[in-house]
Amino acid sequence: MGSTRLPGKVLKQLAGNTVLGHVVRRVRLAKRLDGICIATTESPGDEPIVAEAERLGVSCWRGSEQDVLDRYFGAAQACDAGVIVRVTSDCPLFDGPLLDEMIAVFMATHGLDYLSNIQVRRFPRGLDAEIFTLAALKRAYRESTQPHEREHVTPYFYQHPELFRLHSFEGKEDLSAHRWTLDTPEDWQFVKVVYATLGANFTTADVLKFLKAQPELAKLNARVEQKKLAQ
Repeated sequence: MGSTRLPGKVLKQLAGNTVLGHVVRRVRLAKRLDGICIATTESPGDEPIVAEAERLGVSCWRGSEQDVLDRYFGAAQACDAGVIVRVTSDCPLFDGPLLDEMIAVFMATHGLDYLSNIQVRRFPRGLDAEIFTLAALKRAYRESTQPHEREHVTPYFYQHPELFRLHSFEGKEDLSAHRWTLDTPEDWQFVKVVYATLGANFTTADVLKFLKAQPELAKLNARVEQKKLAQ
């Protein structure tokens, strides 16, 4: 709820649901997942997130606001998860079938510790997903000492390739110029147009086709600068 650029963004109303509700619904399209847990903070300001998780019928874990790595590790343990998929709550255009493809590659590649589609970016920002084992998360939890490693959960993996077996999941077409995440008022305008035009059950292909026909819509948030990873 404490987003600096768009406060309360995950509970904004969008096409008859909250943004968080849409994220959960689209994540549920990934059939290879065993469960969903919302990892939020112990801050009183995030009580509405807990209530929304109950409404959505998903589990919820509360942990540190600043040490997000600690929060993730606690959530993973609470869920007894052997493999964790990380999807951030500001992705209302998320692609569940794409996540299924990523999970399939992860499970079929023996010995992988971490897989993501963000290290070599070819998918739109807003379809981001990371997959890693509990063992790898436990090591990162124990060994991460820098503030940015604790705040952003996964930097310890890809900044220490000598310690982990990593894999980059890359699309055939470079779609990295597209911004489909929700972090600013400009992003909000874009997301609202997509939902108002396509409804709630669109695919990534539907959005791409829509933007090809209406290229000016991508300009709504084209100038938004993504937050840099503090180190």
